[in-house]
Amino acid sequence: MTDVIEAERSANPAANASPYSDLPGDIAVSFEFFPPKTEKMDSQLWEAIGDLAPLVPSFVSVTYGAGGSTRERTHATVSRIVRETNLKPAAHLTCVAASKGEIGEIADQYWDAGVRHIVALRGDPPPADGGRFVPHPDGYASAAELVAGLKARHDFEISVAAYPEVHPEAASAAHDLDNLKRKLDAGASRAITQFFYSTDAYFRFLDKALAAGIDAPILPGIMPVTNFAAIRRMSGNTEIPPALETLFEGLEDRPGPRALVAAVAAADLCRRLYDGGVRNFHFYTLNRAEQTYAVCQLLGVRPTENA
Repeated sequence: MTDVIEAERSANPAANASPYSDLPGDIAVSFEFFPPKTEKMDSQLWEAIGDLAPLVPSFVSVTYGAGGSTRERTHATVSRIVRETNLKPAAHLTCVAASKGEIGEIADQYWDAGVRHIVALRGDPPPADGGRFVPHPDGYASAAELVAGLKARHDFEISVAAYPEVHPEAASAAHDLDNLKRKLDAGASRAITQFFYSTDAYFRFLDKALAAGIDAPILPGIMPVTNFAAIRRMSGNTEIPPALETLFEGLEDRPGPRALVAAVAAADLCRRLYDGGVRNFHFYTLNRAEQTYAVCQLLGVRPTENA
């Protein structure tokens, strides 16, 4: 029997090739981190940055809490990245609970620190506002306004958010797409999507964006599953394919196997996106390097010496 199997392998070697073995390494990656709250989390963040930096990401973004709750920590993290690494940081900025003057001062501080890339977001409202966005009386009412204000102040490179499965607060898919176009027309260079698990949803969204006259890059946001229950809570209107649910059945209390399955599942998602023409991927790392590094390895992204 063994001889028969070996004969079949010899006759058809392509049938035994890894689905990742033919990737030529032409993929660009970027990573998202969040500012740490504790000393332990700070150590975890910088360990993750150190592990992922050799993959030479196009940029790394640092998030910003609702109502500016992490404003100082975000600035401290971004400034340290500028000082101590060769990475290109992108600082998140939101419209929430801040006047145009306050946002302008923050933008000036980033520019003076050497930061040239901003991720401009409307932002999630703080719980005290009942989950409803209320513009600051002297602030920006939308991400599109924020983009225009930042571009008028400094020549920032600006990324904005996109939602393949529609923002939960959007009046309609068409309205959501119009909002994305306004942000890009205001001066944004690219969009980064909310995480998703359906390649069909992403490619349908790209088709609709092109039909609406949007030709800027729209990077897929990739979030490997670290905790499936948490992913369900965060998903909102994001489709979770039944096949993905099945993959994680019985792994709630098995973090090791769950992490392995998550890396392979995320790599499979990226491979299907790659087959559809995608070459740029943005990873939501949750300040952990292992799964993101494993996915990049599967996609042919290799560390560069002296990165």
